[in-house]
Amino acid sequence: MRGAAVARDFSGKTVVVTGAGGGLGRALALRFAAAGARIVALDRDAAVLQGLTFPEGAAAIRLGCDVSNEEDCVRAMAEARRAFGGIDVLINNAGITHRSAFSATRPDVIRRVMAVNFFGALHCTHAALEDLVARHGMVIAVSSVAGFAPLIARTGYAASKHALHGFFDSLRTEVEPLGVRVLLVCPSFISTGIERNALAGDGGPARHPQSIVGGRSTPEAMAERIFRAAEGERRLLLPDRISLMSWWVSRLAPRLYARLMVKRLGKEMRGGE
Repeated sequence: MRGAAVARDFSGKTVVVTGAGGGLGRALALRFAAAGARIVALDRDAAVLQGLTFPEGAAAIRLGCDVSNEEDCVRAMAEARRAFGGIDVLINNAGITHRSAFSATRPDVIRRVMAVNFFGALHCTHAALEDLVARHGMVIAVSSVAGFAPLIARTGYAASKHALHGFFDSLRTEVEPLGVRVLLVCPSFISTGIERNALAGDGGPARHPQSIVGGRSTPEAMAERIFRAAEGERRLLLPDRISLMSWWVSRLAPRLYARLMVKRLGKEMRGGE
């Protein structure tokens, strides 16, 4: 048994990061590499990965992988095994979003969001699970405040993140007795490209600016918090003031939370119609 006060050591461990081409994924890959981990950086855009530069001496490979495609995920995990012998940590970070009222959103847009955010994590986790169990590894799922609370004009995004919580909280009950740890991360707003690439209700690029509450964390600061939570084998990380406040208010006063959220972000509804 690992003592509660002993931090998990990632040196020499194989860490797979999805969506590693930029933003939080890039910062996570670099942070775990700095701790001596061997990195398998995955991204749908293989060309973008070529701009991901690791510290001298770091062991890393870069692979194109569309997480919404199960065969791609199986192939990527097989490449990780061939390169480094097995997978110790899987970070399900790849994600997309939309900004549009449900009444103005085509169902196929929501299916696209679910395909990446939920099924992408499912595909990768299933493909890596045998290794994770054998090596007493860890799965980290990057969720959102939208994983436990409502978010106006993001019904598909919230659905995908709520699904992550149900899936990984349930998976934990199966794999924790086998030595696998599961960490859910629920940030509020981060300065990444996900919002710049948000979908509109018709499937094209969102045309109105994103509304936020509070400030944005940098990818590097968020990656550091996630790394520390992984070291401590946390189950849930609420990494900033907004996520922590949202967690408690949405549980203790859900109607108040909904009113406050709509008041702050209601322009998203008008912009997405």
